[in-house]
Amino acid sequence: MSTSRAGRPKASSRATLAEAACELFLEKGYEATSTADIAARAGVSRSSFFNYVDSKAGLLWGSLDERLDRLERDLAVPGRSVGDAVRAVASGFAPDALALAFANAEAMGVAAELEREAALRRARVARAVAGALRRGGTDALVAEVAGAAYGGAVVAAVERWSLAGPGRTALAAVLDEALAAIGLIPTD
Repeated sequence: MSTSRAGRPKASSRATLAEAACELFLEKGYEATSTADIAARAGVSRSSFFNYVDSKAGLLWGSLDERLDRLERDLAVPGRSVGDAVRAVASGFAPDALALAFANAEAMGVAAELEREAALRRARVARAVAGALRRGGTDALVAEVAGAAYGGAVVAAVERWSLAGPGRTALAAVLDEALAAIGLIPTD
């Protein structure tokens, strides 16, 4: 005869871990929260934590990182429109741990971490876009500048959308605004 344990089920997901992490960040702060704390709150082992992500920050950025993986794959296809591929990053994006972290950065103690991690995502988008533009024949300097602008637009849109209250508007609309701000940069 088996008895049921109270709390979260053993089978977990990155979303469950992210929820547990956000709760703890709000309670204790980012720096004071360990991966073991998050795993315990989520009801999984510490080693299971690392089956889903490689760091606490990975829990916050996981959903966007999956979309950036797709962006990199899309832009590796010759002739793929840079503008369309970048816009696809925002399509159907739902409020998640990252939006909660941006909206509560000070309370969670994640402001500095968000800034560091945002820089990595801006650079990732910039590399993917610049590479696609160079392969399409765009001058290297123009490609690098355009890539940096696209990277900035994506991350700025996610942050603005989060601070405005995710779910009030679609991230795609905010990203379109950000992309309009760099209208002179080649999109294809």
